[in-house]
Amino acid sequence: MSKRSYYLFNPGRLSRKDNTLKFTPVDESGNEQKPRYLPVEQVGQLYCFGSIDANSAMYNFLGKNDIAVHFFDYYENYTGSFLSKDYLLSGKMLIQQTKYFSNKQKRIVIAQMFIDGASYNMIKNLKYYDNRGKDLSFIIERMEELRTKIMVTREVDELMGIEGNIRMNYYDAFNLIINDFEMGGRTKQPPLNPVNALISFGNMMCYSEVLRSIHQTQLNPTISYLHIPGERRFSLALDIAEIFKPILVDRVIFKVLNKREIQEKDFDNQLNRIHLKESGKKKFIQSFENRLTETIMHRSLKKKVSYKHLIKLEVYKLQKHLLEIEEYKPLKMWW
Repeated sequence: MSKRSYYLFNPGRLSRKDNTLKFTPVDESGNEQKPRYLPVEQVGQLYCFGSIDANSAMYNFLGKNDIAVHFFDYYENYTGSFLSKDYLLSGKMLIQQTKYFSNKQKRIVIAQMFIDGASYNMIKNLKYYDNRGKDLSFIIERMEELRTKIMVTREVDELMGIEGNIRMNYYDAFNLIINDFEMGGRTKQPPLNPVNALISFGNMMCYSEVLRSIHQTQLNPTISYLHIPGERRFSLALDIAEIFKPILVDRVIFKVLNKREIQEKDFDNQLNRIHLKESGKKKFIQSFENRLTETIMHRSLKKKVSYKHLIKLEVYKLQKHLLEIEEYKPLKMWW
């Protein structure tokens, strides 16, 4: 039986009932609501929006069943993850990851691949809408010109600067693609308009999915090549997520806004910040999950695979590169 993600909203209590997870939401007055029962064999990971009351026995149970838990605060900020024991970690793999990070030339090659794949997928998105009546050719040309500079960079900081310029042009196109909302400039902490709020929320969802896939391989998620490895974050997930944000997050944003699945009423406008109400989160998550389970015919495997499985395949490709089995090439949308 395939496992899936479950989303828990509002503060509540997570407990075990035989081989079932029991989530009991609590209202603002502290009164328990109708519980929700989740068969453990169907649960791959939990996304918790708000505080969760669970004891160590509960987390022990989750760890034994390889169930990841991702935590977000009230403002949709990702705050951390609970992951089961790293039983796949390999000393050889760790040495190889470190060697490639420590070697300037080996590191820049991998970092270039991440930006090459990400920028290609951004342009692919714009071409899709350009072919449907949105005049985006001038932005596409600027981005393609910037892409020619990726492979001649010698420093990661220089590469990040090029990526920033590519993404700035890419976000300029959002105002031409989205019908009823204005993108404005990119604002993160906090997001200052609905489009920025959706980008931040979606990027964190994508990051969590990538982190889960990394955890299911021998790779260590703290050793990265584009983003600087830092304390208290899994920076390799940030690296790989760059490739998938245009495919998974941005296309979902265009869909939910242009089809008016998410509207102004789904956002909470507070002083100096905008964030999604629960209604908006549920609508976005549903569309994001639909995107993850959507399938395409894989050119090499000659079979249909889901977008979610593409993430795992990408992680395996990087692992093969680090083990010097096969040169890494980033995922570029061919469909």
